[in-house]
Amino acid sequence: MNDKTKVCVVIPCYKVRDHILGVIKGIGSEVDLILVIDDACPENSGAFVGKNCVDPRVRVLRHAENQGVGGAVMTGYETAIDEGMGIIVKVDGDGQMDPALIPFFIQPIVSGEADYTKGNRFFDIEKIRAMPAMRLFGNAILSFMTKLSSGYWNIFDPTNGYTAIHVEIARHIPFNRVSRRYFFETDILFRLNTLRAVVVDVPMDASYGNEVSNLKISRIIGEFLLKHCKNFFKRIFYNYYLRDMSLASLELPLGVMLFVFGVLFGGYHWLDSAYRQDPATTGTVMLATLPTLLGIQFVLAFISYDIMSVPTHPIHSVKRSILKSVIEYPK
Repeated sequence: MNDKTKVCVVIPCYKVRDHILGVIKGIGSEVDLILVIDDACPENSGAFVGKNCVDPRVRVLRHAENQGVGGAVMTGYETAIDEGMGIIVKVDGDGQMDPALIPFFIQPIVSGEADYTKGNRFFDIEKIRAMPAMRLFGNAILSFMTKLSSGYWNIFDPTNGYTAIHVEIARHIPFNRVSRRYFFETDILFRLNTLRAVVVDVPMDASYGNEVSNLKISRIIGEFLLKHCKNFFKRIFYNYYLRDMSLASLELPLGVMLFVFGVLFGGYHWLDSAYRQDPATTGTVMLATLPTLLGIQFVLAFISYDIMSVPTHPIHSVKRSILKSVIEYPK
C-alpha cells in the first residue's frame, strides 16, 4: 500500500449504540481517521462514542436533524476531503460489516484498478444461505434495476453499503443532489457512471446477528423503481446524447418507435379482426410483426452496446499519470 495514501473511515450512526464500539475497535492501523456521524440518533450514539471510545483517530460529528444515511455519508465525505484524506471508506455501525476487510476495499483503489469499490455478499453461494429469502429476492430485483439505471452491468448487490472511494472522485460528486435516504448507495452508482468512474465488487460474507435492519426491501421497491427510471433516462441522455453520440444513440429511439408502432398497429387490427370476425390479411400481420421484431433487435443491440461501455479506465489513475507527466516533462 502507498504510504502517502491516507485512509478515512466514515461511520453513519443511527440506532447502533450496541454495536458501534465493536465496529470502531475492529478498525486496523491502515486507517488514519475515523469519522462517526451521529445522524440525530435517538440513542445519542455520538455522545456514547465520545464518552467511551479512547481511540485518538475518532472524531464525532453531529447532525441537528436526521438526514438519512446519504446525508451522513456526504457529511463524512466533505470532512474527509477537507482533512486531505486519499481514500474514504464507508462502514455501517450495526456490526454487519467486518472492519478487517477494509484493506481489501482500498487495495484496488491504491493499485489503480478502481475508483470505487463496494461489497458483494453474493460471491460465495454456500454462505449466502444465511441471508433471509425476502432479502435475496429483493436484492435480485434491485440489482437488475441498478444495472439498467447506473450502467454498471458488472456489479451486484447494489444496496451493499460497504464501500470505498478515491477522494479525487468524491470531489466531483454533487453532494447536494445525492439521495439522502436508502436510495443513496444506488444513486451514488448513477453519479459515478456519469463521471465514467471504474467500480469493482469486493467479495464479502453476509453477517446477521441480533441487529435489526432499518431497511425493509418490500416497502421501498416501488419508490426505488421510480427513482431508477428517473436515473435511467438521465444517464441515457447524458451519456448518449449530451456528451457523446454513437450508433447506439440511434438504435434506442428507433427500436422503441418500431416496437411501439408494431404493438399498437397489431393490437388495433387484432381487435378489429376479432370484432368483425374476419382474419387479418398476411400483409397486415407482417406489417405488425416486422417492426415489432426489428424494434426488439434494435433495443437489444443498444443494451449490448451499453454493457460493453462499462468504464474500465480508473479516472484517478489517469489523472495521476497526466500530472506526473506534466511534472516530469514541463513545457
